[in-house]
Amino acid sequence: MTPIKTLSLSAAATLMASAAFGQTLTINSFGGAYEEAHRKCIITPFEEATGANVQVVTAYSADGFAQLRAQRDAPQFDVIHFSGGQEIVAAAEGLLSPIDPASLSNVDGLVEAARPNLEGGEGPSYSIVALGLLYNAEVLDGPANWTDLTNPEWFENLVLTDMSNTYGMQGFLMLNQALGGSLDDIQPGLDAVAEMLDGGAIVVSTSPEIMQEFAQNDAWVAPYSSDYAFVLQDAGLPIGFNQAAEGTPGVYITANLVAGRPNQELALQLIDRSISPEAQVCFAEEMGYAPTNVNAELTGETAENTPFGAEALAGLVRFDPQVIEERRSEWVDAWNRTIAR
Repeated sequence: MTPIKTLSLSAAATLMASAAFGQTLTINSFGGAYEEAHRKCIITPFEEATGANVQVVTAYSADGFAQLRAQRDAPQFDVIHFSGGQEIVAAAEGLLSPIDPASLSNVDGLVEAARPNLEGGEGPSYSIVALGLLYNAEVLDGPANWTDLTNPEWFENLVLTDMSNTYGMQGFLMLNQALGGSLDDIQPGLDAVAEMLDGGAIVVSTSPEIMQEFAQNDAWVAPYSSDYAFVLQDAGLPIGFNQAAEGTPGVYITANLVAGRPNQELALQLIDRSISPEAQVCFAEEMGYAPTNVNAELTGETAENTPFGAEALAGLVRFDPQVIEERRSEWVDAWNRTIAR
């Protein structure tokens, strides 16, 4: 029986690869070190297994969502990746296709938080990133609280991230909450940012700019992500990372099936590979991302430094993505007025 079964599976795989050969999927990725890991862990193995081609457009979540909305009648992407919860709004607007859990061979291994509404069009989360406080370990013992960012002695060496970036948005909202604000009142955070900028803090927009500030321009502190702390450490920089006492925002990176595209079966295969244990272990080792598949097995320093498992992930803060999307324009306008002072 075993040889027949093995031959059958091999033949099925060959047929699947043959059927996909020469087909093209268009997806977005987030550039820089993330995109390199994305290719290594998911895209290249998928191309090799299926014979398909994957065309990558570099677009962060907010920009990718804006493109998806603008292309409603003729979408460009087959699979779109979000890190700011945009899948909730995109699904409600009919921009994403529902996903039958039975179409994903790896879905049973996902923690519940990674698959809240597949049938409603919200794609599964294949990685989770913790947001906290990056710091130069040769200069500081490390900030322990979000409110430590208001220390005037650090302002000239403080790097903030623009709210157009998901990590910048989430970090700002956490700081605002630590200072007594809420999603209904972001003024405490804006007032603090104004003081920081008056004291010499700077604002950047992308991850590579943060590396440049730590490597070349004497940065001490930056509210940002655990994955990028991993990247900076791997580049040889003396970077520490603390999860602050007031809470740690969790950023859920999702792979979503775009509605109105022809190659949906092939696109589902790419999404399925994203949530596989193999892909998630690779992402954890390359970038320090927390897997969402309980069958992913982490070892050594990767296991020690990654918030892995249902209990650890349940402790992460998640701001309401729908509220963020509804108020994003208003908040970004207020932010831009603040940093333009």
